[in-house]
Amino acid sequence: MAGHQGEALDFTGRVAVVTGGTRGVGRGIAATFLSAGADVVVCGRTAPEEPVASAGRQATFVAADVRNQEEVAALVEATVARHGRLDVLVNNAGGSPSVPSSDASARFFNSVVALNLVAPFLCAQAANAVMQGQDEGGAVVNISSVSALRPSPGTAAYGAAKAGLLNLTRSLAVEWAPKVRVNAVVAGLLETEAAESHYGGPEGLRTVASTVPLGRLGTPTDVAAVCLFLASPLAAYVTGAAVETHGGGEWPAYLTALDH
Repeated sequence: MAGHQGEALDFTGRVAVVTGGTRGVGRGIAATFLSAGADVVVCGRTAPEEPVASAGRQATFVAADVRNQEEVAALVEATVARHGRLDVLVNNAGGSPSVPSSDASARFFNSVVALNLVAPFLCAQAANAVMQGQDEGGAVVNISSVSALRPSPGTAAYGAAKAGLLNLTRSLAVEWAPKVRVNAVVAGLLETEAAESHYGGPEGLRTVASTVPLGRLGTPTDVAAVCLFLASPLAAYVTGAAVETHGGGEWPAYLTALDH
């Protein structure tokens, strides 16, 4: 059985695109697919200082703003021109600064939704057009967030967009079956390059980690492993799913209140 699982997670000869794959979680996802044997294309608005590499192999970088439909089309075209196919799309690009909803402008709200909801749709749509023509089809993995499942104070636009991404995932899974599977990863609190400053330093990181049942923040590798599974034959009957990858979620606030 272990041998069959290993073969299922061997992506040799497969091609994966990871949006926002030059840093943070996206970089971890790209490195994981490289290690699994895939040819990987990463995109971002600017090239990384250090190429994305793993297991002696390197990802190809294509400059693209995923909010721009023409640049998304060019990204997919460049991938197919170089590798001849596209098997996996990981919609990772996203994020938002913290802004109180009472102060957020319409322009700000629209820009957050464009990056976190519209852009994944544009990328998925372009990838699907290629995957539908392949005998093996393909897989799309959307990176959502626990912000989609609970209140997201300070980042309401982000939470709303990520919630929309979950519904989009389910809708596309139905529309594009049976050739293309579409799933989502609901990522929890993660320890990334920006996390320490976001949570106020090492002590803040420890405090936040203590609210997670598994006792630690997630890592890019934790998210990447679920992406690899969802893109693999092991998940051949999984589509329209949202896999919560959050260490058990967050410790219920009422229990904390009772402790005090």
